[in-house]
Amino acid sequence: MLYVVARGLLRMFYAVVFRFKAVGLENIPAEGPVVLCSNHISNFDPPTVGIKVPRKVHYMAKAELFNIPLFGPLIRGLGAFPVKRGGVSKDAIRSAIALLENGGVMGIFPEGSRKSPAGMGKKGAAMIAMRSKATVIPVAVIGSYKPFRRMVIRYGKPIDLSAFIQDSSSDVLERVTDEIMANIREMVREGYK
Repeated sequence: MLYVVARGLLRMFYAVVFRFKAVGLENIPAEGPVVLCSNHISNFDPPTVGIKVPRKVHYMAKAELFNIPLFGPLIRGLGAFPVKRGGVSKDAIRSAIALLENGGVMGIFPEGSRKSPAGMGKKGAAMIAMRSKATVIPVAVIGSYKPFRRMVIRYGKPIDLSAFIQDSSSDVLERVTDEIMANIREMVREGYK
């Protein structure tokens, strides 16, 4: 219930303040495990990626945030789960895979943080997607979060990872990451044209 109310309020806020528009929602499966892989430009990105999606979107969040009174329980209620600083812990990976194996939706920012070099992806998203056999949807956040300037979110067609499923070579996660990031970069480029 908390998630539905918060999502509704944010939809109204984004519509007024950011003139928000979502494109490609039809590309997100109505059921089954889904990983939404997005570029990362702002702290606003997690709600931006999830507010128009009809399904509940879960995220990893820094473990320290869960220790903040009121805020910790709030983000947990909104679908976040903790990850330790300095890398993705085994517990966080297990939580992500269990969520997806139960048919959930997860939002991931393969760049890791807003300070990472643009377009450089980390392998965690690829590993989680491959292990859970989730559908991977590339997502592009386009805009600058400046009030009354248009913000657009684009959900691309599912990325076909079938060529990588049986691949056991040592660089398979790197190649899957490259494929995901290439799709995101192309969508961002198209969005700014």
